[in-house]
Amino acid sequence: MVRLEGKADRKTTMNTTLTEAPAYYEVHSQFRLNGFHLDRDDLCRVAYSFIKEGDDFERPVGEFLLDWFDGNDFIEMQTSGSTGLPKTMYVNKQAMVNSAIATGDFFDLMPGNRVLHCLPAKYVAGKMMFVRGFVLGLDMDFVAPSSNPLKNNDLPYDFSAMVPLQAQNALPRLKQIKKLIVGGAKIAAPLEKQLMKVPTAVYETYGMTETVSHIAAKRVGKKHFHVLPNVRLETDDRHCLVIHAPAISEEPIVTNDLVELLSDTEFDWKGRVDNVINSGGIKLIPEQIEAKLAPHFEQRFFVGSLPDAVLGEKLVLALEGAPVEVPPHAFDKLDKYERPKEVVFIPRFKETGNGKIIRRDSLDQLS
Repeated sequence: MVRLEGKADRKTTMNTTLTEAPAYYEVHSQFRLNGFHLDRDDLCRVAYSFIKEGDDFERPVGEFLLDWFDGNDFIEMQTSGSTGLPKTMYVNKQAMVNSAIATGDFFDLMPGNRVLHCLPAKYVAGKMMFVRGFVLGLDMDFVAPSSNPLKNNDLPYDFSAMVPLQAQNALPRLKQIKKLIVGGAKIAAPLEKQLMKVPTAVYETYGMTETVSHIAAKRVGKKHFHVLPNVRLETDDRHCLVIHAPAISEEPIVTNDLVELLSDTEFDWKGRVDNVINSGGIKLIPEQIEAKLAPHFEQRFFVGSLPDAVLGEKLVLALEGAPVEVPPHAFDKLDKYERPKEVVFIPRFKETGNGKIIRRDSLDQLS
């Protein structure tokens, strides 16, 4: 069994052949869950207990643990469904181990580091927190996923992962965490400004189910994403990101993310090609317009399109909640073609289980 006892050992592991990485069924001797040292057999017993007697948030953990330690070398996962129907994927367990090692190396995680796990185990991010614990030998506090994971918790942590809503609500206590990764959705500009003021080292991550969690990260306040170890990038003829990560996928992963590639390890994210709006022959990227609008709105919003007899698609600004007056200066920084033709109000946006807005389904509620 390969033990990852320090940063140097992890780097050596990632730069050698995949067969030399720890096997997925091995559990690091320093792994602890809620204060208890647990090996593979212990975790299987915990899994049965969670499934039979656990709370609602614990049952998916029990199912994941049994799936992780079964005889298969893959695990079944569902994509989030933010840009289409959720689909089932079969992810190689050893790829998840390799991803965990890359995260440990990038964020300098050491055996015995104390981490807070506050994500639902249903999605890849929640599953990967457990895998990092098994592989890297982390001391993990697992709590019920909630919108404010540090409420009534004053313990210090070396590392944690949250979605933007959790980071927003935990702001007054974030100083308890040395390093925090935020993913699942883009960090809005107002929240990013607040996160830059806390002593915590906060990183926005880039990834998806297909990449087995994140493959790149950037410190809040910075513009460029940097890839994790053993990842190389290029773009296709659509200017969309293509990811080469042999430790995770034998084939290149072709995304629908529009990027500006600065090198084969660094990029700026622009938006989704499937969100691009063609209005009267002018192609508009909603995410770039949203970045200009963000300082002017406290409620959730997005830029989308509705059918138009003349333009084909007309640009609209969708705001969540009851109608309010939109200040005219909110559009001052927009170019001529970026100005919305209409402002619409939607009582509640449609979203995936992990909080991503489903744009088209939200606009369909206006029909």
